[in-house]
Amino acid sequence: MTSRTSRTSREQRIADFIAPFRVEPGQKVKLGRDFAPDFKGTIGSKKRGRKLLVQGTELLSEYQSRLYADNTHGVLVVLQALDAAGKDGTIRHVMTGVNPQGVAVHSFKVPSSEELDHDYLWRYGVRLPGRGQIGIFNRSHYEEVLVVRVHQELLDRQKLPRGTRKGVWKRRYHEINEWERMLSANGIKIVKLFLNLSHEEQRIRFLRRIDLRDHNWKFSAADVREREYWDSYQNAFSRMLSSTSTEWAPWYVIPADRKWYARIAAAAVIANTLIEIDPRYPKVGKDARAALQEIKTALEKQAPEGAAPDPFAGE
Repeated sequence: MTSRTSRTSREQRIADFIAPFRVEPGQKVKLGRDFAPDFKGTIGSKKRGRKLLVQGTELLSEYQSRLYADNTHGVLVVLQALDAAGKDGTIRHVMTGVNPQGVAVHSFKVPSSEELDHDYLWRYGVRLPGRGQIGIFNRSHYEEVLVVRVHQELLDRQKLPRGTRKGVWKRRYHEINEWERMLSANGIKIVKLFLNLSHEEQRIRFLRRIDLRDHNWKFSAADVREREYWDSYQNAFSRMLSSTSTEWAPWYVIPADRKWYARIAAAAVIANTLIEIDPRYPKVGKDARAALQEIKTALEKQAPEGAAPDPFAGE
């Protein structure tokens, strides 16, 4: 929690706003029952939502600068969702105005042969953010208990030792939880966002990608084939949320049927995490401050009496 004794009213409103999205540790989640993809709370209108998003991104920019200067914690934002849920748009809109020097986005595709020669967490570990950085995983290590669980033939490519497939999913949940616990204890705060899209809204977005020429590049026939496994994915997501939402790295289920609302909710969760970290600008000691005053005095004495000479004159 934040090191301060109390929150400001704005910070408390953010905490209250995101509370319905949080998966409590130990909660048994069933997506269709527990979280509604079209939920929009009390915001009411898209116009008001846009105003709130601007405020949220300004707050993120402020805290990201402090995080970078403090250089003690890193933040890893994990984005999981089905196709067309808005992962790319969420990243683009939420991180607007944040200094790109302190942010890195990684998208994970089919593992390479080199990656398959390591344990399943290796390729994610080498892309973790450093201290002072915000890292975003567009899809993440949770693919290993989602796509691989729905398409279990993918386990064949992972070169697992004989006899280790029994209980593999329960074991992976435990391994992921412990890996995230270690990261958290070492200053990497993990923000896990699942963009919860409805079956019908996904259909509408696929049709839009086909109808709009400048969106055709986003469409893949493979995405539609994956849609045939909708129920299997809903089950895998529910099990993932139930098994890996922890005190040190809880999941937040973001209603994704309205893109504008999803972006506000995602920004609020990330902002709340930074508020809890409460990064501070480094304090300058007494001796260093005295030295700065001496430098200031010397610089003030260098005030020019006229124009500075042109070093390239005569060339």
